[in-house]
Amino acid sequence: MLAQEIIRIKRDGRELSHTAITEFVKGLTDNTWSEGQISALAMAIFFNGITINERIALTSEMKKSGKTLDWGKYDLSGPVIDKHSTGGVGDKISLILAPIVAACGGFVPMISGRGLGHTGGTSDKFDSIPGYQTTPSIEKFIEVVKKVGCAVIGQTPELAPADRRFYAVRDITSTVESVGLITTSILSKKLAAGLEGLVMDIKVGNGAFANNFEFADELANSLVTVANGSNLPTYALVTDMNQVLGDSVGNSLEMIEAINFLQNKYIDRRLYQVTIALASNMLVLGKICNTIEQANTKVDQVLANGKAGECFAKMIVELGGKHDFFENPIKYLEKSPVVVPAPAKKDGFVIGHNTRELGVALIELGGGRRKTEDKINYQVGFNQIAGIGMQIKVGEPLAMIYAQDQQSADNAVIEIQKNIIIGENQPTEINPVIYKTIN
Repeated sequence: MLAQEIIRIKRDGRELSHTAITEFVKGLTDNTWSEGQISALAMAIFFNGITINERIALTSEMKKSGKTLDWGKYDLSGPVIDKHSTGGVGDKISLILAPIVAACGGFVPMISGRGLGHTGGTSDKFDSIPGYQTTPSIEKFIEVVKKVGCAVIGQTPELAPADRRFYAVRDITSTVESVGLITTSILSKKLAAGLEGLVMDIKVGNGAFANNFEFADELANSLVTVANGSNLPTYALVTDMNQVLGDSVGNSLEMIEAINFLQNKYIDRRLYQVTIALASNMLVLGKICNTIEQANTKVDQVLANGKAGECFAKMIVELGGKHDFFENPIKYLEKSPVVVPAPAKKDGFVIGHNTRELGVALIELGGGRRKTEDKINYQVGFNQIAGIGMQIKVGEPLAMIYAQDQQSADNAVIEIQKNIIIGENQPTEINPVIYKTIN
């Protein structure tokens, strides 16, 4: 079919056949579709929508546009399961979750993304570790998953390359915010990774891509419906992102917080609740446990006895990190030359975070990207962030700031004081950590 005929069908609000979608993905892959034609179809889909059948077909064809992994031939002793998040500020769950599930008997081939806009990227956090390979060969990736039970790497051009080209065009044509296209983009890569089960973490709130519940709920249902329609059993949790998750923001600082969690040194309550819920749903989905209650117990056991930490440490070594990194991360992670508090300007209680703006403040410090090609300063960020409901006195730190120079630190102090909101009265209602589970 001609490209312009396929565009015309969707422009007129009609459903594309599987054949038309196959032709489109072929054009994406072999470059016979121009950037203008791709953007025209993206815009037509953005305004006219895309049906569930179209989503399933597009997901399937983009999955087949590159290499696909087949874990069945490796005779693994447990299910191949994964988690994907739509992203948030301070979201270091993947760092903790993959080794927990591996310690429980699952196999987690986690292909993670880099930071997008104000949200941090899991791959960037692992890039903060000297020597760690976030872009190993597929063969090395498979080897580590088999040996350790988990491997967390960055996105690879070998899986679903059609989606990579389509997303690049959507990004520059303001057509990213389409539930149907977000669904196909995420799931095409997960299907190519050969998963047997997937749990989605859909963030909602003032620090999330989905800033209202209706959008988050629609996306969660779309992902579950299309994934199951593509023979990938999937659950979704809608979780809160109206405040920073955990007490740190910044790549090295979040890595340290994740290691402290796995070593049982410091565990933030909200971070624990979301991590345990996601891990337990993965264990039930992978049939390692029969109930969420059994799964919760198993997760707590591998945290308490150190097996989750052992999996994390082995993964770091297998992918190029130092043998004692887990025991002594401070020895290897870069240190900020300037560390200052952001003092509260009045007495009261923390009643809110402007979470997106706190993510932007990290970018201003150099801890995120303004442009795709920007280099990240892994050492900068904030920690000991005052959570909602916390009582604070004038002069006490709302957060500690880690910066490259004094001017950057001074600017960050202003942003912290502006975006961690103090009120006279303790808030009587705090948003639940988990709003909904779709399974």
